[in-house]
Amino acid sequence: MSLLVVGLSHRSAPVSILERASLPSDTQAKLLQDSLAAEPAAEATVLATCNRIELYADVDKFHAGVAELSTLLAQHSGVGLEELTPYLYVHYEDRAVHHLFSVACGLDSMVVGEGQILGQIKDALALGQDLHTAGRLLNDLFQQALRVGKRAHSETGIDRAGQSLVTFGLEQLAQDTEVEAWARGKRALVIGAGSMSSLAAATLARAGVAEIVIANRTLARAERLAEILAEPGGTGVAARAAEMVAVGDELGRADIVVSCTGATGLVLSGDTVETAAEGRDEPLYLLDLAMPRDIDAATHRIPGTRLVDIESLADASADAPMASDVDHVRGIVADEVAAFGAAQRAAHITPTVVALRTMAADVVASEVARLEGRLPGLDDKQRAEITQTVRRVVDKLLHAPTVRVKQLASEPGGAGYADALRTLFDLDPETVASVSRADLNDADVKNRGRV
Repeated sequence: MSLLVVGLSHRSAPVSILERASLPSDTQAKLLQDSLAAEPAAEATVLATCNRIELYADVDKFHAGVAELSTLLAQHSGVGLEELTPYLYVHYEDRAVHHLFSVACGLDSMVVGEGQILGQIKDALALGQDLHTAGRLLNDLFQQALRVGKRAHSETGIDRAGQSLVTFGLEQLAQDTEVEAWARGKRALVIGAGSMSSLAAATLARAGVAEIVIANRTLARAERLAEILAEPGGTGVAARAAEMVAVGDELGRADIVVSCTGATGLVLSGDTVETAAEGRDEPLYLLDLAMPRDIDAATHRIPGTRLVDIESLADASADAPMASDVDHVRGIVADEVAAFGAAQRAAHITPTVVALRTMAADVVASEVARLEGRLPGLDDKQRAEITQTVRRVVDKLLHAPTVRVKQLASEPGGAGYADALRTLFDLDPETVASVSRADLNDADVKNRGRV
């Protein structure tokens, strides 16, 4: 295993850099394709959220891998390499596994313990699978990360340490008032119809807003989300869809605005917000969860408005209380990293063991054939008994060494046992490689669609 992650997040970079470095979905696909075209990477996938961009790869050279992945991140993000480099972090092998498992548990989130990151990890794996850039290592890693994240949420109270970014943002808007009491009876405008916007709409509906308007570039998606919200089995809130061109008008009627689109430019300018805020008795509350931002930062200075965006959320989360369960989750992560490393090291020797047993079976078959030539008078029962006896002898001789070598290979530093086995038994490297390729294809088929 030569797992490498190169990335930046709200912990390493200011929001202004994260905002400029955000990767649209089509850019993510091109980044992965270019990563595989680069010599050091055999597999790759990207985890891109509103507050992190991380490129995961299986590389054969550490320094070359870091240089290549950093360069590719700079090229596709549009931030120059010299400007981007001070904010990049690098994790390798077990440290990279530890980092992803911590991310999956919400330990590295802006709001500790939030669970939405699991869906984003799932999407990252799905993208790598769809583009065939995620092979056995990344499939195993991301599948296990999802299981570790779910385990952390089911076995501990990490959920109490934080909430989703949406809930945290609404709490910041409501300040010292309970969100339900603050939101009750208000009219909400949600701009965007993706996963974050859908979560925001559902959260607002449960909080008791009187009406939700969904505005989206694709009207059909807005209409579908509005239908789901208004269904009797859903939240039952009064909900309707609107064209993006009507956002200015809807803004004037709204009390709460949540925006999270994939737009590369501003969705709400300062002038638009200022016009909507004029003459209001109550403040216009705005929550911007987009990266890059949807709402002009100048809105902070407009009287009669309150804007919470990713930058202010980052500042507020620094003072958020940590739950006692965080230590429990850290213990889970440490145990799971050790187990994952042992499993990967053990799996590394499996093709060599299979090749050894295949060679032994070939030797048995050859010797039985030679015996038949020297003793043509053997009947079928005698021939079968001799063949079975020779096979039992070979199996017993190989059993203890192969079991022990698998145990040794699962320990740190155990990768060399596969090389020793190949050398001692003079195994054909191509035979071992063919077993590895077959194993990789089986794993790809098995993992396909499991996310």
